[in-house]
Amino acid sequence: MMKRIFTVSLSVLMALLAFQACAQSDADSSRISATEFQEKVKETPGVVIDVRTQEEYDEGHLANVDHQFNLLNGDFEASLDSLDKGETYYLYCRTGNRSGQATELMKKNGFENVYNIGGFQELVDAGVESKK
Repeated sequence: MMKRIFTVSLSVLMALLAFQACAQSDADSSRISATEFQEKVKETPGVVIDVRTQEEYDEGHLANVDHQFNLLNGDFEASLDSLDKGETYYLYCRTGNRSGQATELMKKNGFENVYNIGGFQELVDAGVESKK
C-alpha cells in the first residue's frame, strides 16, 4: 500500500514539474534580449510600452517609448481594450518581471506579437537611447 502511494505521489509530482517546465518555456519564448530588441525593432517597428510606475518612468525611460501603463495599479490591464491586437508590442519594466507578466496578460487577451524586452537599465547598458 505504501509503495502504491509513493508511486502515485511521484507520478503527480513529475506531472506538475513537466507542466511547470512547459509553462515557463512559453513565458520565456516572448523574452528577447536588448540586442535582439534593437535588431527586431528595425525590422518590425512596433509600440514600446513601459509598464513601470509613474515615478520610475519619470526617473528615466526609453526615448522611443509610446505608452507608460502601470501594471501594478491596473492601468495596463485597463488599456488593453484600446490597443490594436494586430500591432507588434515591446514591453519593459525595471527588471523584466512585470513586463513578463504584462506580456502573458496580453497573450491571454488575444495579442500575438508581444515581446518582453526586459529591464530598463539592461536596455540602456546595451545602447538603447533613454531620456528623463
